[in-house]
Amino acid sequence: MPCPTLEMLIDDFSATVFIVKRQTDGLTHAESLIQPPLRGNCLNWVVGHIVCRRNEALERLGESPFWDPATIAIYITGSDPIKERSQALPLERLLDDLDESQQRLEAALKSAKDETLERVIQIGEQSVTVRERLAGLHWHETYHSGQLELLRQLAGKNDKIF
Repeated sequence: MPCPTLEMLIDDFSATVFIVKRQTDGLTHAESLIQPPLRGNCLNWVVGHIVCRRNEALERLGESPFWDPATIAIYITGSDPIKERSQALPLERLLDDLDESQQRLEAALKSAKDETLERVIQIGEQSVTVRERLAGLHWHETYHSGQLELLRQLAGKNDKIF
């Protein structure tokens, strides 16, 4: 499968923001913290995780991350589920940070040079280009944004927003 163009990546990342905003519309911070049964994470963690991985996307494009290591630790893959309100960023802040990440990603993608995008990096045992990694990070966002509909339902929003 061919790698996406920069315009496609911008559109794809923008689509995630649209979905997240729709799925979180009308939710309170408290509702975002409702834990699903078993090993799932709450909606707050899922939104934070999407923003967290965008820090990596920005770094791969040569930009500085906008979250500090302590904040990243809350939402990084493998972190403990959020059990208490004090452990989580407010949902409103996460959504603001998602908007900021989109603005920064768009600007970084629009100014990205081919040398940056075609640079080979290591992800675990695999060698990929930065462009391929960005496509993978977006795919990862689609996986998590799909979880938001069920987490919205868990919060008692029995609506059909699409």
